Amino acid sequence: MSEKPKYFKQVIAVRKDLGMRKGKLAAQVAHAALRAAEIASNEQRKFWMLTGQTKIVVGIEGSESLLELYKEANEDGLPASLIRDEGRTELEPETRTAVAIGPAEASRVDHHTGDLDLL
Repeated sequence: MSEKPKYFKQVIAVRKDLGMRKGKLAAQVAHAALRAAEIASNEQRKFWMLTGQTKIVVGIEGSESLLELYKEANEDGLPASLIRDEGRTELEPETRTAVAIGPAEASRVDHHTGDLDLL
């Protein structure tokens, strides 16, 4: 019996309470996704690219919840990035906006993000 192939994905959690415009939100998601992919190992990136570079965007409420998600993913050894805005447009400098987790095995990412709603 052959082993089930690994499925890798990335989940990006974005703060819903900030009321960011769509373009701003998209930029924060892009920053988080790219940074987490850069942090990932070569093997993680390879499997992710071979399985479609799946990215899922979910919403999260508040800076503290975002920070907690980031810390939990790090403690679990997952590639994770925490994005803080530079404050050039609509947010105050250093505002936490998004966290990306993965690319990593989907089940490990889901352990931390599975209860968050799609954005």
